[in-house]
Amino acid sequence: MLKPSELAPHTAETIAALVRETFAEEYISVATGGVDVAVALLRERFDKIFFTGSTRVGRAVMAAAAKHLTPVTLELGGKCPAIVCGDAPIELAARRIAWGKFMNAGQTCVAPDYVLVERGVRDAFLTALKKSLHEFYGEDASHSADYGRIVNARHFERLVKYLRDWKVVHGGAHDAKDLFLAPTILTDVSPDTPVMQEEIFGPILPVLEFDKLDDALALLRERPTPLALYVFTRDRATETRVLTETRSGGVCVNDVVSHMIGTGLPFGGLGESGMGAYHGRAGFDAFTHRRAVLRRAIWLDTPFRYPPQKLSLAGLKRAFRFLMGN
Repeated sequence: MLKPSELAPHTAETIAALVRETFAEEYISVATGGVDVAVALLRERFDKIFFTGSTRVGRAVMAAAAKHLTPVTLELGGKCPAIVCGDAPIELAARRIAWGKFMNAGQTCVAPDYVLVERGVRDAFLTALKKSLHEFYGEDASHSADYGRIVNARHFERLVKYLRDWKVVHGGAHDAKDLFLAPTILTDVSPDTPVMQEEIFGPILPVLEFDKLDDALALLRERPTPLALYVFTRDRATETRVLTETRSGGVCVNDVVSHMIGTGLPFGGLGESGMGAYHGRAGFDAFTHRRAVLRRAIWLDTPFRYPPQKLSLAGLKRAFRFLMGN
């Protein structure tokens, strides 16, 4: 049973039509509709529930699944950080971060949510970031065929609120009628503000500085575990330290987003960003129960397994290993 998001109704109807044309209903069916449909489905007894969405809704899904002790795989959100170290290739880092952040107008679960950049290369990084955005979407992104819109008015208003209190160094233009919000970069942002506490899920990128890697890692350790973490550095020791001293669902070194594209790596979250994994073999395993089956011969039934005890514990273990072929 598939339940697409009600926030993208045209996509949901397209999925429903494709499934109807391809599969028998008793094999796969699609339930379209709003929250009431999702709530009704969660009252049913399933063998497995797989949910992709926000952490808030993930908690509700898990609570509903607990009533039937149904196992879940949850791929949730999270503020995915990007760390740009002083030795990183700055133009490359800026270009890749801009690509990963502003595709689909920032509305992807693994989009870089904010950047921690070493203070000495901050200005060069911001310059390269603005250059990349201009190359990608032109002078006015509202005219770009490669730039999206915000999914609905509620999320548009939520995002616009983030612009009111902080320094906008690029972008900021918005149009409620078109649900357009330009690619936007914020600086001088406090880590305690809503834009740094809530998943942005939109085309707004806060850029914060750090003096030492210790400071960046300390900030990350204070926060919920993200779905993805990105680090840009040429130094293998720095890479190893970031991997050792942080937690995340997945990691890209000197790139963003691409760890979820192939089927060779499992993809999933940890803690507030989810549980379980999928893609490739991991996706098959997510929907599989590995049932252990032991078949024994009936022609031999040795008496030493039964009381009264005839062998020492060590002898009994050796005998069982022999009978089991180990």
